[in-house]
Amino acid sequence: MGFVQEARENHVKKKVEEALRSKMKQKALKECDQFTVKYAECASGRTLSVVWQCRKQAKELNECLHQYTNDSVLEEMKKVYMLEQDKKVQ
Repeated sequence: MGFVQEARENHVKKKVEEALRSKMKQKALKECDQFTVKYAECASGRTLSVVWQCRKQAKELNECLHQYTNDSVLEEMKKVYMLEQDKKVQ
């Protein structure tokens, strides 16, 4: 498959991409809820010290979120969306 053809197949409108990104972020937050809670507990009552006191919790949360919010996940969501749109047309 050529680059141009692949780009056309994975192209979605800007609003659709924004909606997919939002859906991806919501799923990530749901999946990483336990890390969010740990970070929130650590950060509670802190101001500047949260940066160094909660570094471990922040790193764990970011690593979890990155599993669900990266370019490959978004591309997969676009492919699924495009397949669903093709089924609706047929």
